Amino acid sequence: MVSAMPAAARDEDDFGAAGSIGSIPRRTKFAVARTPWWRPRSTFGRVLLGTGAFLTLAAVVTAGIVVRNFLTRDPHFRIPGASSIQSIGLSEVNRTEVLPVFGEDIGRNIFFVPLSARRKQLEAIPWVQQATVMRFLPNRLSVSIVERTPVAFVRQGSRVELADADGVILSMPPAMMAQHHYSFPVITGIEAKDSLASRRARMAVYQRFLAELDQNNQHLTRQVSEIDLSDPEDLRATMPEQGSDILAHFGEDHFMQRLQVYKANIAKWRSMYPKLIGVDLRYEANVPLEMSTDVVGADANSTKISPVGALPVASKPTAAKSEAKPARTVSTKTAAVKSSTAVQKAAEAKKRAVRIKAAKAKAAHDKAVRNTTHTAPVARQGQ
Repeated sequence: MVSAMPAAARDEDDFGAAGSIGSIPRRTKFAVARTPWWRPRSTFGRVLLGTGAFLTLAAVVTAGIVVRNFLTRDPHFRIPGASSIQSIGLSEVNRTEVLPVFGEDIGRNIFFVPLSARRKQLEAIPWVQQATVMRFLPNRLSVSIVERTPVAFVRQGSRVELADADGVILSMPPAMMAQHHYSFPVITGIEAKDSLASRRARMAVYQRFLAELDQNNQHLTRQVSEIDLSDPEDLRATMPEQGSDILAHFGEDHFMQRLQVYKANIAKWRSMYPKLIGVDLRYEANVPLEMSTDVVGADANSTKISPVGALPVASKPTAAKSEAKPARTVSTKTAAVKSSTAVQKAAEAKKRAVRIKAAKAKAAHDKAVRNTTHTAPVARQGQ
């Protein structure tokens, strides 16, 4: 039995069946198209916006030019004199050495002063380690100086100057040195003509030497009168010992250990060898000793002595490089033998010269006799 369906329902089913081919799109709400606020829609608005932008840019450029001309040409920004150049940190450097650096800047606009170039010129002054130059508006310059600190006296020919940790030679009048009460060893082997890198390397060895000997406030460097840095691998120190000087070779490291060996044995060495003038401390067991060559005696029969408590083993440098040559030992006995050999050679040369002269005289005599023998018969034949 088929139930009756309403006509509206059948129409909906038929529509759904027919509408399965394609659905009807829903109504969509479209927004009204708008342009950005800065982009006018009308031609007049765009022209007006462009004109305003151009006028603004022109005003900014004009203002920049006006400000630049004001800063570079206005007399308020010109350095009037030396009083406008302030300097701080001056102790050993005189203000009269600083002001000539800025001689060209007097009357110049403060913005045209080459600060980097002036800083380099200031650091070229020997006592200046670091310099800083700053501008202060409207017309002032500030110069800050960090001076070098002397750490040693350095002998330059007949003069004694000062030197800092970099090996820069610092000049100072003797009276001013006395006022500062400097107490440094005197260094040799550093010349102003040497390169700064070479001087810095030598001073590095000297700094290590001072650091080891003066640690714990011992101030053992006061026992050293002079230090030779000619060879950066062998620091040689002159040690005053009861009216005479002993030249001690310390090498380039282990300075405190070698000084202890020196102190423990120097009295014994001097008692055995009164003419001792040099000690090479770079060797562990056998220490070469250098004698004076002006005296010949039995006390200079040996040039090597073992330190107290050391085993007589082969000589080996403790920390010096294997190719480093030990101090040249001088034996007075060897000097005497060389002197005797020289005398013998001179005597032999003198005898040889006498023999040659006698041979020449004999040859001349024989020649004269032969000439006389030949000329006599000729004379008799003429008679």
